[in-house]
Amino acid sequence: MESKNFQAGIHRVNYRDNFFEKMIEDSYVASFSRQIVSLDGLWQYGIDQYDNCLRNNWHEEHTKDLEGRPLPLDYSFDTWELIPVPSCWNLHNEKLFHYEGSIVYTRLFEFTKTNERVFLNFGGANYRTFIFLNKKFLGAHEGGHTPFSLEITEHIKDKNRIICVVDNTRCADGVPTENTDWFNYGGLHRSVTIFCVPKVFIRRFNTALVPNSNFNKIFVSAEIDGAINGEAIFEIAELGICALIPVSNGKSYIELPVKPDLWSPDNPKLYNVSLRFCEDSLTDQVGYRDISVSGTDILLNGHKIFLKGCSTHEESAQNGKSITEDEIKNVFSLAQEMGCNFLRLAHYPHSETAARIADRMGILLWEEIPVYWSIDFLNEKTLKNADNQLRTLIKRDYNRASVIIWSVGNENADTDDRLAFMSLLADTAKELDSTRLVSAACLVDNEKLLINDRLTDKLDVIGINEYYGWYDPDFSKLPILFENSKPNKPVIITEFGADAAANYFGDANTMFTEQFQERVYDKQIKAISGISYIKGMTPWILYDFRCPRRLHSMQKYYNIKGLLSADLKHKKLAFHRLSRFYRDLRFSNQDA
Repeated sequence: MESKNFQAGIHRVNYRDNFFEKMIEDSYVASFSRQIVSLDGLWQYGIDQYDNCLRNNWHEEHTKDLEGRPLPLDYSFDTWELIPVPSCWNLHNEKLFHYEGSIVYTRLFEFTKTNERVFLNFGGANYRTFIFLNKKFLGAHEGGHTPFSLEITEHIKDKNRIICVVDNTRCADGVPTENTDWFNYGGLHRSVTIFCVPKVFIRRFNTALVPNSNFNKIFVSAEIDGAINGEAIFEIAELGICALIPVSNGKSYIELPVKPDLWSPDNPKLYNVSLRFCEDSLTDQVGYRDISVSGTDILLNGHKIFLKGCSTHEESAQNGKSITEDEIKNVFSLAQEMGCNFLRLAHYPHSETAARIADRMGILLWEEIPVYWSIDFLNEKTLKNADNQLRTLIKRDYNRASVIIWSVGNENADTDDRLAFMSLLADTAKELDSTRLVSAACLVDNEKLLINDRLTDKLDVIGINEYYGWYDPDFSKLPILFENSKPNKPVIITEFGADAAANYFGDANTMFTEQFQERVYDKQIKAISGISYIKGMTPWILYDFRCPRRLHSMQKYYNIKGLLSADLKHKKLAFHRLSRFYRDLRFSNQDA
């Protein structure tokens, strides 16, 4: 029983439990074409290392006792320092660079109410977020990289105070868990918005080519909130389509005979599509393409393709995880300059903006959830968290032609518990989306020198991470591994590489030199080139990024396996080596 002492907050131990009873899950609402009210800009913030906002219910703003006498407060929201949203707090203030814990965000805003329903949307907040509006607790969200929405119709007023407690503390039951190989940025790192919808509205709609339809049939499905039955109108004016879609119990599905101009890296064709139901409508720009496998081949629109790729984190030296649209475009342009038609967005969902840019630029994408390394595979709560992140990612990016692979994790040891956990995720991906491939970045069996992960039975494409020439200096093992392995599915080499400090030159036998990295790439490329079942590669990594694990004097708290420096200004020697390989592939029969 909680103490009735006037300082009761100091006695609370499991004070978060009540908040976790109201988790925000499977909450995605499409807002990409709606009129929004942005809450981006300057917010007040307070470093709350002891979690006093949650312990003591600061959101209730008890400023006086029952007799009206003023109470001493441990907060003063409107006089706190300012921080921009979106941003990562680590780069806002030097004292916050390594901070892990809770920070309280708050701001006042005005809103003109109508008869419509009102939703509050967060693009991403790392890692746990507790949301309060006008002295009411609305819900808690877990997961640092997926969007979440909550209805605030009954809570919003003409004048409002929003409070968000964001906690980036790494946790053993989290997704990802405590130990990762990237920097743990904290904060409201993507946009916060408000949007309005009619009482009956379109929660989302999906459209794509019907698989195995000879590219001359598309489907449309929709989820309508508040409706039981009716008819929606789907339109693609450029293709002369204006179709009525029956809605039953809030769901709809229809297949339409149409032969669109197919989307590809060489032809990133997008159509303006729209769906209307009652007083609501959504529009999107959608490309139609088909991705499949046949034996050990990957087929894009029925043609064999070699995925010339690279892995990349969502980070910029200046803005951290709050990477801007221009910065994303620059990263993607550099990848294309190197010859890439494919990028692996590691190791968590990147922003929705990234996939939309890839649609326009013609870059194929692998998208991933952070089931990374040693997850708590026996924990039902952890599985539910991972499943929620996967479902949200798929719903958010379903209409993105660029996205061809959903990845359910990276570099997990092949145990029984992990196999059961990740098999369920692979099943979820296939249940939600039959138009894409499912994969994971698996470890090789370094004792038997074999691609031998049991999870591969659940995958359409096998991803393997191997670092022969670096973490295992004995490069002679790699050709043996390739010879020993006889997969009946296509393989993507999802990681290989070596550290190299930008502008550190020497001989090819000296570790951390650009020449050493270049030699590792040269040997990897030669070994991979003759293997018929390898149909893509995404070496690690496009550019250097912050990482607290990296304490070597050459690394300086960066993972320096990048082909580019962290500021993207310097191209290392291996960048040019990989570029030559990808350019030569353009004229080989491996590239459609």
